[in-house]
Amino acid sequence: MLLSDKLKELREQAKQPQRKVAAALDIDTVTYSKIENGKYMPNRDFVLRLASFFECDSEQLIKLWLADRIVKMVKGEQVVSDAMKLASDFINRQSIGQ
Repeated sequence: MLLSDKLKELREQAKQPQRKVAAALDIDTVTYSKIENGKYMPNRDFVLRLASFFECDSEQLIKLWLADRIVKMVKGEQVVSDAMKLASDFINRQSIGQ
């Protein structure tokens, strides 16, 4: 997982145990552990809270969060590369058209 690895790295750099991070974010330690182990995907607002807590770039964490969501959605699909190309082309056309 992308986000979970980054969160573990940030927590270890801050020299904080999971229980202290969880307490600061007002969640239980089990839930935070699941986030850090990639077994639970937080929502966007919570990712922003994590960025604030770790005093890191919120855009970076949101990118990792979105990438994780995409990976989960397309896992096991045979035509992932083609679908990603189509999606990217569509997004680029939408950006140009605005």
